[in-house]
Parts: sequence; structure tokens; C-alpha cells
Amino acid sequence: MNTTRRFNPDRDVEEWTGATRPYDLLKEVTVCFLVVALLAIGLAILFSSPNDQAISLRTWANANPVDFAQTAITELDGTSASATYGPPYNNTPGVSQKLGPISLAELMGINEYVNPPTDFVLRPLETVRGDAQLTAALTQFNAAGTAQQASWEHAYEQAVSHATYIQGSVSVPSGPYGPVGSMVASLTQMAQSGALDTSMLNEASFFGTDYTRSLLFLSDGGYLSAKADAQHLSGDQWGMMNEVGNYPGQAWLWLYTMWYQVKPFSTSPNADVQVWALMMVLTVALILVPFIPGLRSIPRWSKVYRIIWREHYRSQS
Repeated sequence: MNTTRRFNPDRDVEEWTGATRPYDLLKEVTVCFLVVALLAIGLAILFSSPNDQAISLRTWANANPVDFAQTAITELDGTSASATYGPPYNNTPGVSQKLGPISLAELMGINEYVNPPTDFVLRPLETVRGDAQLTAALTQFNAAGTAQQASWEHAYEQAVSHATYIQGSVSVPSGPYGPVGSMVASLTQMAQSGALDTSMLNEASFFGTDYTRSLLFLSDGGYLSAKADAQHLSGDQWGMMNEVGNYPGQAWLWLYTMWYQVKPFSTSPNADVQVWALMMVLTVALILVPFIPGLRSIPRWSKVYRIIWREHYRSQS
């Protein structure tokens, strides 16, 4: 009985019987490493790094205090993007990223609880000492009922939309917003001095390097997004693969960021998780290329190898 398996060009490799030459793989790797290292160091010295100064709450409050005040009231009344984001920051129902019926964030639970009215406004203001007007405003606000607080917040949100910046302070039209005006004004001054950045650091670690809350606060305003648009870093500007200024960015991310520009991803509220899932499928498909019949045979059918090894095939003709 003949048990020899029939040769399959899509699966089997013919034994090489042609000429051979010595090849030092270790030397090739070493040379390539040294060349790339020298190029990286040389280009870094020549072009430096396109790092812009970090944007903080202090930067924002001094550059655009009106936008800061307008954002602060949305944090206090719980209508900002951070306050309504859902998992992993809070428990707002029905707003988390979903993959079909599955909410990946909800499966992981709330692991970084953020309460913007308290974390972004009330708690930082409570750290201020020696300001009798602010203390009285906080006492009045905390003693009021939920309905009264909501009424003040709504009135101030309407008024601050017409605010102007005059002689170093935010000027807000008068209205029935009770102590909220004093509270937001104090928070703005606190941000302009840099004290708000410090007070919002997560103190769970000794070095205080958790900037989650301050970054969420920044992202809720218009200042950071305007900076991103100016630097072509927004999502609809292929921002994931861009770099500030005219420096080349991460060009290898083109496939990932491309999906954000086409439907249904460009109009989907779940774009992040959908693009991630698609990239995982494409990554697995790439890994499995050697095992997929037909697909793995494309190089053999296209004969691209004859171009790569053209000197060898030229000598054989």
C-alpha cells in the first residue's frame, strides 16, 4: 500500500537542489540595528521633538476663562460629557460603548468612579481657606434642596452663555442664580492660579500622577478641542496618526484611523469599540494567512518571488 502523500504546491515545499551561499544572519541583524539606531539618533538631534507645552486647567482658564466658566457650570449641573459618559467613569445607563448587544465597559464595571459636580467643583472649592464669600456661597448651596440647586444652575447656565471677559475677570449678566455665580467665579480664579490642577490630582498614590479628572474636565470644554483642530489632531482629521506641527506622525496607524472616516463608523456612537473589533478580526486574519487556502497561494500565483529573486532567475535562464 502506497502511503506517500501526493505533493501539494499550496502546502508543500520542494527540496532545494540549487546553489547555496553562506549567510550570516547575526551579522545582518547587528548591522541593521546599528544603522537604524544611528539614523534615529541623528534625526532626533537634527529635528528635535515636536513637543508642545502641556495644556493644563491653568492654561485653559487663563487663555479662555469664559469657556472655562461655561464648562464649569455643566460639570456642576451634571450635563457635561464626563458626567453623562457612563462606564467606566459613572453609571449613566445606556450610553456605554457597545459591540452589538454587549457593553464591554459595563462588563468591566465602574473602576474609575468620577462624579463631576463633586470632584470637579464642590470638593476643590472646599479646599479654599480664608474666603468668607465663597464659604457663605457653599453653605447656602449645600443647604438648598435639589430643586433649588437645579434652578440656580439652570439660571447661571443661561446667563454665562452671554458672558464676556473684561479687565481680568469674567463678567456674567445678573440673574436668579443665587450662590452659583460666586462659586464658578472662585473656581475660575482657582484654576487661573494653578491650585485647581493640584486639588484634582488623585492622591491615592504618593507621587500624585493620576490626571484622569483634570483631563476629563479639559476634554469637556471647547479650548482643548480647538487646539486639536488647529493641529489637525481631531478624529475627522486622521488625528490618531498625525503629529503636532508639520512633523510626520505615526504613519503605520493609517489602517486604524481610516475606519473612523467611513460609514458606518464615522456616524456611529460606538465607533471606538467597533473599530477595535474590526482591527482584531483583521489582525487574526493576518496571523492566519499561512493557513488559509487560496489566500496563502497569492504569492505563488502572482510570481512576485521572481521579482524579489530576479538575479537568481536571470542566472538560470
